Amino acid sequence: MDRKRLGVVVDGSFTAGLTVRLDPGQSTEDLQIGSFMVVQGREYTYFCMLSDLQLRTSDARLIAKPPQGFTPFVSRVLSGSATYAMAVVKPMLMMPTVDVRDDSRLLVGQTPEERGVMSVRTIPMHYAELVEATEIDFLTVFGSPDKPNHFVFGQPLTMDLPICLDLGRFMERSSGIFGQTGTGKSFTALVVLAGIIKHDVGVNLIFDAHNEYAYGKESEEKQWVKGLKHLFGSKVRVYSLDESQANKPGRPADGILKIGLNQIEPEDVILMSQELGLTAKAGTMIGLLKDTYGDKWLTRLIEMDAEALSEFCQQSGAHEGSVQALQRDLKKLARKEYIRPEMDSNLLDEIILTLKDGKHVILHFGQHSSMMDYMLVSNLVTRRVRAAWEKQTEQYELTQANADRPRPLMITLEEAHKFLNPEIASQTTFGTIAREMRKFHVTLMVIDQRPSGIDSEVLSQLGTRISGKLADERDIDAVLTGVSDRSALRNALASLKLRQEVLVVGHAVPMPIQVRPRTYDEAFWAEVSKPTAPVADDDLEREKRELFGA
Repeated sequence: MDRKRLGVVVDGSFTAGLTVRLDPGQSTEDLQIGSFMVVQGREYTYFCMLSDLQLRTSDARLIAKPPQGFTPFVSRVLSGSATYAMAVVKPMLMMPTVDVRDDSRLLVGQTPEERGVMSVRTIPMHYAELVEATEIDFLTVFGSPDKPNHFVFGQPLTMDLPICLDLGRFMERSSGIFGQTGTGKSFTALVVLAGIIKHDVGVNLIFDAHNEYAYGKESEEKQWVKGLKHLFGSKVRVYSLDESQANKPGRPADGILKIGLNQIEPEDVILMSQELGLTAKAGTMIGLLKDTYGDKWLTRLIEMDAEALSEFCQQSGAHEGSVQALQRDLKKLARKEYIRPEMDSNLLDEIILTLKDGKHVILHFGQHSSMMDYMLVSNLVTRRVRAAWEKQTEQYELTQANADRPRPLMITLEEAHKFLNPEIASQTTFGTIAREMRKFHVTLMVIDQRPSGIDSEVLSQLGTRISGKLADERDIDAVLTGVSDRSALRNALASLKLRQEVLVVGHAVPMPIQVRPRTYDEAFWAEVSKPTAPVADDDLEREKRELFGA
């Protein structure tokens, strides 16, 4: 197999990477930081990422006094002798050289390890050749689309070849999609979510904060795109907070969610302290109310007249002015259209049952799209999901029966820094899921433009990170928290264009790779929504009747 030679290794180290002198005539403008390249050693072939390009000269006079009237002819004369270019490549994986050209290797082995690819444990000697990666190299490392759970996520920046995510591994650990405004985070998330639904590797609970996952939206190119409900029909169920949504043609809701004051826990309110304008003393007051009135603490507080409020303060020792302020702030919740004085758990339990049955759930917020609405409802629903999956995992460990094995569940969360910032991450359900729930088969997919606002402990738990361009140095550092080879990846991340380029790092790919994600368009919709076996709703409907009555 012919490969285009780019240069030879002349220096380097295991930790810093390999320094390559580029061949005369090889222009640096034909190479891109973050590109996938191959170094052919004597015993191993090394799969590398280009991390730096450098211009050098062997004659200091050319730096002190550059030639006048510089022409292409003079450039060719000097190139390779007086002037030359260097590249720094970072080996990420390696495999025995004898097997690299064996196309049959691609026909066996689900994982890169089974195909002979391994972690880098050494480096090649001087004058090993740097060559362009070929299709065989990409398929050897990233796998073929016909392998189980391999989903074509995009293409490398410089070639028209498929780059696959291993969706099974993607679901095993929490993940993150990051990028500044305008990088297309939501469309990238839609591509990933559609792949998970198509390949049936688990179930999704999606909090649709900005109303763009269930029914689609208008793109920045002024094109209307389809939502997941349109693509997958009965595989996806939409529960909306917006009662007017139920009667909208073409945008059906499977249920209208109402929340009772009796269902709201103190931690739900504390989470929204900033949105509600609560004081530092609010937590203490809420604790006293909870101790006194139990689950009806919020209802009793809101219904208190001046006399009842004064009596409570005398009995509990609470400061009357503080309780009055808390009452005024929490009345904002009671005025929400979807809030009721008291509710049973029927619809919340139906959401849990739907997920257990293998259907994907989108919680659509409609006109109730303030951050207060989003934080309250998502934390309340997720707390119940966590409890249900913990219980089912305990049952599975007790019986060891496949029928009791919990379905892998991924919760998609936008504006993640609001829930996972260092001040409150340890108190929220989402913080617990990111740190501890993988063993219960529950993970997060966080979507955010400000990863620096997310607790570093949570970031370190993200197995796969898909990042578009980031302008703030703190955000770049945050995305690379806990990742090895940070300097090489920093350069690759900084070199991305604003749109249609991302860096994929972590558990779902064997090595970091710059990718052009698939376009979320009609061709993609046609592929992922090809007819499959019909989804039977009989079992779900029967269980709902048994649980909730006719």
